[in-house]
Amino acid sequence: MRTGTSLAWLNAGQAVIFTVGLVAAMLMVAQGVMAGRMTIGDLVLVNGFYIQLYQPLNMLGNFYREIRQALIDMELMFDLLDTPPEVTDKSGAPPLKVTGGEIRFEHVSFFYDAARGILDDVSFTVPPGHTVAIVGPSGAGKSTISRILFRFYDIQKGRVLIDGQDIAGVTQDSLRAAIGMVPQDTVLFNDSIGYNIRYGRPDASEAEIGEAAGLAQIAGFIERLPRGYETLVGERGLKLSGGEKQRVAIARTILKNPPILLLDEATSALDTHTEQEIQSALKQVSHNRTTLVIAHRLSTVVDADEIIVLDRGRIAERGSHAGLLALGGEYASMWHNQKEAQESGAPLGPEKAGPGRLSEPFPDELSAEA
Repeated sequence: MRTGTSLAWLNAGQAVIFTVGLVAAMLMVAQGVMAGRMTIGDLVLVNGFYIQLYQPLNMLGNFYREIRQALIDMELMFDLLDTPPEVTDKSGAPPLKVTGGEIRFEHVSFFYDAARGILDDVSFTVPPGHTVAIVGPSGAGKSTISRILFRFYDIQKGRVLIDGQDIAGVTQDSLRAAIGMVPQDTVLFNDSIGYNIRYGRPDASEAEIGEAAGLAQIAGFIERLPRGYETLVGERGLKLSGGEKQRVAIARTILKNPPILLLDEATSALDTHTEQEIQSALKQVSHNRTTLVIAHRLSTVVDADEIIVLDRGRIAERGSHAGLLALGGEYASMWHNQKEAQESGAPLGPEKAGPGRLSEPFPDELSAEA
């Protein structure tokens, strides 16, 4: 605001000075012409001098603006660089060594603000090669668990262990290298499909990219494109459908080949047919991998080895899909509510209706089981 104000005064001042000066000079020359001391050529000459003097001085105003703006940008940049990170590696922290991929949360409590707790004494274990799903209403703390697992935040109480190693005591790079994630909103760069898949492992060969795309069930689609893997996806992947973007995310994860897999609402924005195809690809990816699934749509987690129901940051129920339905508690209520919402065409819970968020019925066999 100060730069804009000073620049406005500068431009106004320059305009007043040059306008008054030009008018005064033209009047003086005109008087000289009328008195016979000067000619019309002198009038043109003085006018030309003023124009040549005005242009470079006007450019100084532009230089002033650019210099001031550059100084402001540099100040903000250095402020950002000087901001200390909230999460840092301990001195001499070793890299994470993953043998089986067991994930264990031990009495974890966490809050962003001390006045409002997010997780309260949460404990669970994901055995190596097993799949555990975390479900619950919006605001229960499901996504916070994924952020804690990536160590985007340090917890206030408890421990998070991977193969017996506290993630607070290992390097962040090694921790995040061991976890592959398929998010709800896949971030794609405005580049080729091949480039976006290779983002999972930048040193991968073309053959490895093709193999990953095949396992993600997107190779056939890519090969039918005129430019194949060189096809541009557009800003944030706008030239691809929701299912195609999700398959690119799955291909990235396959290429990364992590021992631990995190699925965060990976199919919440897809229609029934696409969801079933993506679920099939995800099953291949998660085979023999420790998998943690965060889901709102319960139909996507019925095959999980264990389902954990979070409510207000605490574990309310846990067990298999059939066991939780037989229990008749919070999970069974959520299941029947979602089933009724789907049958009536209403959107599920916190998911808003709109482009990319289609309401789709539960699979027939799941409805029958319910």
